[in-house]
This record gives sequence, C-alpha cells and structure tokens, in this order.
Amino acid sequence: MIDITQEIIGSSLRIATPLALAALGELVTEKSGVLNLGVEGIMYGSAFVGIATAAHTGSLTTGLIAALVTGAAAGLIFAFLTVTLGVNQHVAGLGLTLFMISFSNSANRIMFTSDGGQVRVDPWRPIDFGGPIFSQYWITYATFLFIVPLTWWLMRRSGLGLKIRAVGENPEAADVAGIDVTKTRYTAILIGSIYMAAGGAFITLAFVGSFTINIINGRGWVALALVIFGRWKIGRLLAGAALFSLINAGQLQLRLLPSFSNVPFEILLALPYLAVIIGLAVSGRNIPYPGAYLKPYKRH
Repeated sequence: MIDITQEIIGSSLRIATPLALAALGELVTEKSGVLNLGVEGIMYGSAFVGIATAAHTGSLTTGLIAALVTGAAAGLIFAFLTVTLGVNQHVAGLGLTLFMISFSNSANRIMFTSDGGQVRVDPWRPIDFGGPIFSQYWITYATFLFIVPLTWWLMRRSGLGLKIRAVGENPEAADVAGIDVTKTRYTAILIGSIYMAAGGAFITLAFVGSFTINIINGRGWVALALVIFGRWKIGRLLAGAALFSLINAGQLQLRLLPSFSNVPFEILLALPYLAVIIGLAVSGRNIPYPGAYLKPYKRH
C-alpha cells in the first residue's frame, strides 16, 4: 500500500508539471486583464516544434529552446491581435489554438508520418534522489523549486508584477500613473506564453518522448480552469493542479488492480476531468475577476 501511495504521488508530480507551468503562465496573462484561450494551441505547437527540432539536431536542449521561441512567437501574435488591434480575446485565442494544432498536425504528417513513421527522441530521464516520489525530471524540480517561487515573487514583490496587476485592475489609472499599458500587457502575455510552451515541451521531450495527434489532451483547457478555480492565487492554483494530478495518477493505478478490471476504461479516464468540473461549480461563485478583465484599452 505504501509503494502504491508513493507511486501515485510521484506520478502526480509529473502529471502536474505541465499543468502548473501552463496555469502559471495563464495567471500572469490574466492578471494583466487579458484572457488567452490559446493555451492548448501554444502547448500543442511548442510540443511539436520542440520534439521536431530535437529529432533533427539530436539535442533536447535545442528542442526546448525552439519550443520556448515558438511559444514566445505565438504569444506576440496573440498580443498584437488583442492588445494592438483590439480583436476579441475569445476569437483570437480560439483562432490561435486552431491554427497551432492544425499547423502542427500538418507539419507532423509531412515531416514524419507520410511514410508511416513517427517522430521519437530519447527523452530526458528522471533524476532519482531515492524512491518514486523523488525520481522526477529536472523540469519538474525546476518548476516547483524555482519557477513557482519566482512567479510568486514576480507577481507580489517586483515592480513588473505591480504594473501587471495595476493594468489588470484599472488601465486608465495605470496610464495616468505613467505605466505603459501596451508594453505591460505585451510583457505579461509573452511571459505567460513561454511558461505554456515549457509545459508543452515537457510532455514530448521528457514525459513521452514522441509526438502523436492530440498529445496535449485538453491540458491547456484544464490549466484555464485551474486559474479560475484558484481565483488568481498561486497557492490555490497549485492545490487544484495537485488534486487533478492525484486523481489522474490514481485512476492509472486503479486500472492495474483486479477489483477494478471490470470498470469501463472511459469512466476512470473521465474522473480527473469530472473533478475539474465539480471544482469549478463549487468555487465558481462570486469570483473576483481582475477589474479590466477582457477589456481592451486604447489610449485617448
């Protein structure tokens, strides 16, 4: 029983890694008053570009850099559409997701699967400090030991974080105070998109080591839900990611138990997503959205 518990906790940390990265990125973005529904697409495109680059160069590090650059480029496109042109944020985000997914699938088919093959790389291996819980990928360690505290400091203690929160609450007042609203929102979207890209790259370069259709499997949408569930607070967001990941890891272990052999696979697979829906239903009332949420700003 202890071994199973340790396996579940260890697996949940790996499952939570891309969710935490993507959700933190969306949190930074939304704190500036911008909703980015392109999370799934940015993760998807970055996952493909990362592994495609790694496969051609033989370097996982180069693949990771390419994935981050892809995420940054997608973020800048989204920022140009929503911040500069004032395009509806829902439309721009959904359009970005559709484009990144279709582009990645088409490129994958042309580059790797036209002859029936599949792109694969030898992924990063877990670093074992003893036992299933402490046998994790370096990106997992970096996420929870470095990126999470850094993001908390960025949003709560840094001058940039203060600007992002000010712009997200009242861009007019921020503008009067001398804050460049456009630059701040661009910066928040760029930072958030790089986080999302890191989450996508983790899946192909560490967790899986290959690219298949629908590889992100809705993680981007779960990340969006986690931001709302967490009410734009990092601690609550991580708690939501931990809950989703524990249920996900648990259902994977349950499938191996004889007593659950007759339970339909689809029911166990749906458990973590059902938990997200219930969590949103319970915590979704009286949510304190940022004051300028979804509101474009043009300086007069």
